[in-house]
Amino acid sequence: MSDSLDFLQPYFLGPQGENAQMFEALLVELVRDHTFWRRNFHPEDGPSIRTSSQHAPESIEFVDRMKTELYALSGELKRAVPFFHPRYIGHMNADLLMPGLIAGMATMLYNPNNVSEEGAPVTLEKELEAGRQLARMFGFNLDPEAGPCAWGHLTSGGTVANYEALWNFRSVKFYGVGLQAAAARVDFDPPEVGPLGKALSAYTAWELMNLSLASIIELRRDVAVSFRNDRGPEAFEDFAAAVRAERIETLGTAGFFQQHADLAPPCVMVPASAHYSWEKGMKVLGFGTANLIKVDVDQHMRLDPAHLEVCLDEALEKRIPVLAVVGVMGTTEFGTIDPIDAILRLREAYRGRGGDFGVHVDAAWGGYLSSVFRLPDGGMRSHAAMRETFRHFPSHQVYRAFGALADVDSITVDPHKMGYVPYSAGAFVARDRRVVDFITQKAAYVFDLGGSEEAVPMDRKLRNLGQYILEGSKPGASAASVYVTHKVLPLHAEGFGRLLEQTVHACEQFYDRVLAMAKRLEHLVRIVVPFEPDTNLVCLAVNPAGNSSLAEMNRFGRELFSAMKVEPDQPVQVKRFIASYTSLLRDNLPEAQAERIATEVGIDPESFRLRPDVDAGEADHIFILRHTLMNPWLRREHDGQSYIDRYLEYLEARIRTLLHPPAEGV
Repeated sequence: MSDSLDFLQPYFLGPQGENAQMFEALLVELVRDHTFWRRNFHPEDGPSIRTSSQHAPESIEFVDRMKTELYALSGELKRAVPFFHPRYIGHMNADLLMPGLIAGMATMLYNPNNVSEEGAPVTLEKELEAGRQLARMFGFNLDPEAGPCAWGHLTSGGTVANYEALWNFRSVKFYGVGLQAAAARVDFDPPEVGPLGKALSAYTAWELMNLSLASIIELRRDVAVSFRNDRGPEAFEDFAAAVRAERIETLGTAGFFQQHADLAPPCVMVPASAHYSWEKGMKVLGFGTANLIKVDVDQHMRLDPAHLEVCLDEALEKRIPVLAVVGVMGTTEFGTIDPIDAILRLREAYRGRGGDFGVHVDAAWGGYLSSVFRLPDGGMRSHAAMRETFRHFPSHQVYRAFGALADVDSITVDPHKMGYVPYSAGAFVARDRRVVDFITQKAAYVFDLGGSEEAVPMDRKLRNLGQYILEGSKPGASAASVYVTHKVLPLHAEGFGRLLEQTVHACEQFYDRVLAMAKRLEHLVRIVVPFEPDTNLVCLAVNPAGNSSLAEMNRFGRELFSAMKVEPDQPVQVKRFIASYTSLLRDNLPEAQAERIATEVGIDPESFRLRPDVDAGEADHIFILRHTLMNPWLRREHDGQSYIDRYLEYLEARIRTLLHPPAEGV
């Protein structure tokens, strides 16, 4: 067992700082190299800080204050959460890979701003390459000559990446309607344009709202060429200004729909298990949470394709445009994987009925697991070959979902989660980089493209990154961290995938031993895994044997968790293990699913029900222990026990103590 983990030993600083000497030596060397660079930028200028100033009273006082505050901070940070240790199995955090950690710390000395190459001539290219690295891992094409060419960039986190997906979809979805209105404004009606080969004025608003990105690009190009041929290039800027004036970005959501009263505001469809950032995104873009349609989940907590089809049918019947359908690759609470392949099949069927929508995958958590599926040559490992490596992973459904990623429109992924790099480093990756032409923002004081924007090659455009993203100033240190990590551990099964395989093995071991423990303790408690793990995250519901009260079950679960909770007023060292929790919300479960789980944990299903005439109280949720098993050392054995064994032994002792507390005074 221990030998199988030895390859990981140089990857991390280590739970007890075992690689501190190497880490310190590399960091000191890079700091010295940075200092050398400063000294040799223009050495003829001479020093600005005199050596003798170090002895001045003001300098001594300043250094004293600085040391005092830094030492105080260092002391207080000892109350920080020990994400690095295998006794931490709580949230989506673990130790950091040394290549990215050192790269980020070293790059901070240079403080590059990746908004454009004017502020970051080195790290901006690293960021764009990191985007290509991620795109390659997902199976997207990177050859401009071979079809839609992907691109990606870093964000502050998955939430902003999800916002950006909606922003991109909105810009494309509403472009055709704005283009048609602009052409009418300048009395121009080009014949035989776009995918339907008819006059622009002959397109209905519904048709224009249901064109794919490729079709919108075709329509945009055809109209532009026709206008230049008809009116000449000198009139084109006036037409471009008319198009900008008619777009939703100019008119605003309210203004656009006032002007196009025959159109209904679009909806976005997400699984009931989706992250709360999607509700926030609908608010930010002005579409409103009333237009966020929550699709039921199945008994595995994955999006239910049958209910998605019902939702799509209803939207089509009511002529409500569908902006996007979102699939989740690794839900925040349960780590489950939605059927991405089924979503894509439904889109094809929907297109055959005159509708269209974007497909985005929120893979903030599970995206990096794609490296386990990816061969060094870019192909996919066979399902049979992968099942030789694992006991349970991946199921047929999970395998098909990862295989379908190459055909979605865009993906959110968080390097600062399962990429093991420092905060903040989310990422947005799009299958077709031509989408950026619909979202460009111009700021002359930052960007000087020198002539016509359309004449600038795409690779050159993207170097003015701030034009095409939601954020402005952004740290180049994050880009360096992600890029170097991917260079040291390439994103395929023989690189990064080897690390993540260990976390899946840990999850499988944890799952099997929990089931054995549940059988052994069934006379004391019911221990239920509500959904079999799709990734490396396991949730447990625990209910004392014979208890049918949901309120009592939740009380017991919270008491069980209390010893594993980080308390700001307690030193973390008093915690033998640190876990996390979540709540299984009744509102997110269809009737059959809620009844199944309640029955399995021994609760009357009638008590786990939302009733408008009764205060929900404890009736609207089931308290769940949540375990994120991404620490690479969980299976490392000490004295014949892995950390997984130690934790489950501790959990059993806690259960026994709570059920049979020691007599007072004993």
